[in-house]
Amino acid sequence: MPRCDQSAHRRLKAYPNEADNRMKKRASRPPLFEVRHSRIHGYGVFAARRIRKGTTVIEYLGDRVSHDEADARYEDKDANDNHTFLFTVDSKTVIDGGVGGNEARYINHGCDPNCTSTTQNKRIYVEAIRTIQPGEELAYDYQIERDPDDPPNVDEIFACRCGAAKCRGSMLVARKKPRKRRAAKTAKRTARKTTAKAARKAAGKAVRNQAGRAARKSKRTGRQAARATRRALPGRRGR
Repeated sequence: MPRCDQSAHRRLKAYPNEADNRMKKRASRPPLFEVRHSRIHGYGVFAARRIRKGTTVIEYLGDRVSHDEADARYEDKDANDNHTFLFTVDSKTVIDGGVGGNEARYINHGCDPNCTSTTQNKRIYVEAIRTIQPGEELAYDYQIERDPDDPPNVDEIFACRCGAAKCRGSMLVARKKPRKRRAAKTAKRTARKTTAKAARKAAGKAVRNQAGRAARKSKRTGRQAARATRRALPGRRGR
């Protein structure tokens, strides 16, 4: 009975160029995509042939730096410039596609994308989430995070022009909507406050009315006593 390594050796010996042939066949195929001008923004990446769903199209390459280094590199950048090649890997690392990057940096944003970005072992890949036909532009959702110090017109700066039917109009992540449960709690709490305020107002009004009646009664009693006193004094009286 032959040993496993001997059997493997015979297989390799019988087909010495199988791996080379596969590589040559793959290399002889037309490229998967091409870079050219885009109607969305600047340059874009377009399918040169049919790309099946689940295909890893390309890895996002570039200089790997810290967030502080990335901020320092572009601190003098115009605040109204939305051009960015920075891709966040995690809380420590950012890939700067503008330095040592590849074609992946030209893939534009889309609100109804045909690709998505995935992370594997701290490396970023662009993967097709549906079959892409030749000539179709590749796009994935950038989902740029919002910062507390963003300018008021940040959505205008990072405006999206993908033209999708459900385009949200911005490359930034959508603003968070309040949860219905939280909204219901807020409404209930507001109703309780309103009811309590109305009750306090009614109670205060009742107290004021009671005090007013007491004051008017006391005033009337005082006038009657004064009249009786005046009537007891000698002198002319009118009535």
